[in-house]
Amino acid sequence: MPLDRIDIAILETLQKDGRIPNAALAEKVGLSQSACSRRLDNLEKSGTIRSYHARLSNAALGHQMTAIVHISLSGQFEKTLSDFEAAIKRCPNVLSCHLMSGEYDYILRIAAKDLVDYERIHKEWLSAMPHVTKINSSFALREIVDRTAVGMKPELA
Repeated sequence: MPLDRIDIAILETLQKDGRIPNAALAEKVGLSQSACSRRLDNLEKSGTIRSYHARLSNAALGHQMTAIVHISLSGQFEKTLSDFEAAIKRCPNVLSCHLMSGEYDYILRIAAKDLVDYERIHKEWLSAMPHVTKINSSFALREIVDRTAVGMKPELA
């Protein structure tokens, strides 16, 4: 579904404030409330808007550490990939998991309380994953950018 300038304005507004009331959203993008609501329904039904959620602070929840983990599997067979993917979805500390091209098969972003907690995650989860042959972990020193908004122009300071 091609997006027009109004759809893009709706999406940009929702990316900044997902809890904006329909009346305020309609006013902001220059539509009536009913037209805005229809547009929003279409964006949801088309899958352009996948979900609404609260963005939580890992640090405020006690997860002070972010690990970037590269995983190599024993092969790229469909069963090998599906076994690993089913298992990794069960690990509650995995924030994201991507199938990759290149040297490693997967890259993960993991939240941990500290190094001891990461060691637990490594032992109980990562090392126990099916078909894993290599795990390479790096630890983020500081977060510079963590966007949820896509296709938005950076705001001027």
